[in-house]
Amino acid sequence: MQDLFSSYIISPIFYSIRKFGNRNAFYVNGIFYTYHDLGESISKIRNTLKRSNTCPKLYGLVINDDLETYASIIALWSEGKGFVPLHPFHPFDRCLNIIEQVSLTCILDSSETTRYSDQKVINTKKLRSTSFCFNVYNNFSDLDLAYVLFTSGSTGTPKGVMISRQNIGAFMDSFWKTGIVITEEDRCLQCFDLTFDVSIQSFLVALTKGACVYTIPHGEIKYIYVISLIQEHKLTLGAMPPSLLMFLKPYLGEIDVSSLKTCIITAEACPLSLMEEWFKCVPNSNIYDFYGPTETTIYCTYYKLEKTKENKILNGIISIGKPLSNVFTIIVDENNEQLPIGEKGELCVAGLQVTPGYWNNPQRNEEAFFEKEVQGELHRFYHTGDLCYQDVDGDIMYSGRMDNQVKIQGFRVEMSEIEHHAREFLKEMKVLSVAYETNEKHIEIALFIESDRFGTEELMKYLRSKMPSYMIPKKIFFETSFPLNANDKIDRNKLKLMIWKNN
Repeated sequence: MQDLFSSYIISPIFYSIRKFGNRNAFYVNGIFYTYHDLGESISKIRNTLKRSNTCPKLYGLVINDDLETYASIIALWSEGKGFVPLHPFHPFDRCLNIIEQVSLTCILDSSETTRYSDQKVINTKKLRSTSFCFNVYNNFSDLDLAYVLFTSGSTGTPKGVMISRQNIGAFMDSFWKTGIVITEEDRCLQCFDLTFDVSIQSFLVALTKGACVYTIPHGEIKYIYVISLIQEHKLTLGAMPPSLLMFLKPYLGEIDVSSLKTCIITAEACPLSLMEEWFKCVPNSNIYDFYGPTETTIYCTYYKLEKTKENKILNGIISIGKPLSNVFTIIVDENNEQLPIGEKGELCVAGLQVTPGYWNNPQRNEEAFFEKEVQGELHRFYHTGDLCYQDVDGDIMYSGRMDNQVKIQGFRVEMSEIEHHAREFLKEMKVLSVAYETNEKHIEIALFIESDRFGTEELMKYLRSKMPSYMIPKKIFFETSFPLNANDKIDRNKLKLMIWKNN
């Protein structure tokens, strides 16, 4: 009997290769590659792995934007191996730290020249074609690791989130149960860095159905490239962060995105006002808000937006909806006691999609996970750190990060509420509020506005009419464009540095 992973990923991809050999599988940097090309690349990498003298369970993978990198992922998974992504443009010392943490002994790299001269490297671009290898083995455990994604650590050292074959197999099962339908006729956007887990969804759902994946080359201005892809190639499915749509706003009246059938908004909290503008541009699309920390395997909840009916919001932010089929959620207080409907607390997630834990980090594992009996069954829950409540319909309303809820003068303050009122006055400009500590050890609030500088007297007057004095920002900063990290999320650390420099 096949495991979840083989049933939902490996077997469907090999079926696509056999059935749709002449159809396009990838569009990379202006070049189309067929499913036959993909199958050939997977096969030569698999056969090389079989002949290798070393047989590690995890391989380093330099994540170039090319066919060989995607083929390497499928080849490793087909052989029961996992991968650890190494970004070609991230600081070399950071990548070496990851290699050292996981004790990687072999790296797959399609670069012309590798920067890992002290490690064993297989150059996947220089491998010669061999016989096709589409065997699906059933002797791998669902508990084996599929990948380890390293995210920023609070100590400055990256921490590795382990994702098992069971986690991804369960995710794919959950994803299809949302009702989203994809066929070989679809053209799917992959705009995320391969160090970010939404990229896994972006290419897997396409390849398992025989569709074509359109990627964003490293170094391109992402939102401009996305516009050209959607228009020129009439893409039908796309997952994208709200920040990318914000960059697209000036062009929305000029571009044609009517080809989109399915649009997934993810990676950040999404204002309804942004979606109401986007609705006009995607008349033929179903739109979903998907939510999920890396630790819960890509997504764990979703909400389908309505274009003609009222959508659920909290402080202008769209609901993150209900749990996917293979996860279970509760809202808890600081003692991990479950809270009743309508009461805010921390969202915690259990189920088949929850990570086995962090790589070689028992202290973090103890902090992040806990066991609790719910409805007569013992579940292992993950602390998301997100402040939420569940309404009477079972939809989860997102209120922001727990660490963005601060105490000022003894009062609990949520940054999302400040941002909501500022956005209302500023006609939906992008804003972000950040709590900071003064030299006198007082907690105060700074408001960042994505705009050229303007007078703020009327804004401050409006905020004072809506909120108590302790919630009013003490500093206002203007940025023509908010800094983004590699995952297209606003880089809060860079914004905090501006406060410290001016404090």
